[in-house]
Amino acid sequence: MNAKISKISPEDYNFIINELNNWWGGRKMTDMLPRLFFKYFTNTSFIVKDQNQILGFIIGFISQDNPKLGYVHFIGVNPEFRKLNLGKKLYAHFFKEAKCLKLKEIECVTSIKNKLSINFHKSLGFSIQKGNKEIDGISYFENYDGINEHRVLFKYEL
Repeated sequence: MNAKISKISPEDYNFIINELNNWWGGRKMTDMLPRLFFKYFTNTSFIVKDQNQILGFIIGFISQDNPKLGYVHFIGVNPEFRKLNLGKKLYAHFFKEAKCLKLKEIECVTSIKNKLSINFHKSLGFSIQKGNKEIDGISYFENYDGINEHRVLFKYEL
């Protein structure tokens, strides 16, 4: 395998949006990833490809209100390639770029139901922010993204 990380481009949108729900086992995820991320955040969003096949991606940006803060909106890896640590490599690349941009912290959120994501982010060194509820020892924010849309908030210090 000769996987390479590069900046995401608008041309990558159609492939990713057509595969996204499949990568999540049929969960409807496409509403969370509008085309605007592939058009306006290309300097801080990346894909990993092997030849012409997209294996994964990370969508991130710099806060408009706090230029020292970055945010990862979405990370996804084709399930067939998850054992290759591509998610970890994408985050490492994002962190490297964030440091070059003089960012100090990275934030992201995930569903309280997504145990794989919670464990993945903790393994990378993200800390869980204190929420207003707790379940199974995990602090989260109730109704963070709407009714019954509970989220775990993460922070990573660069």
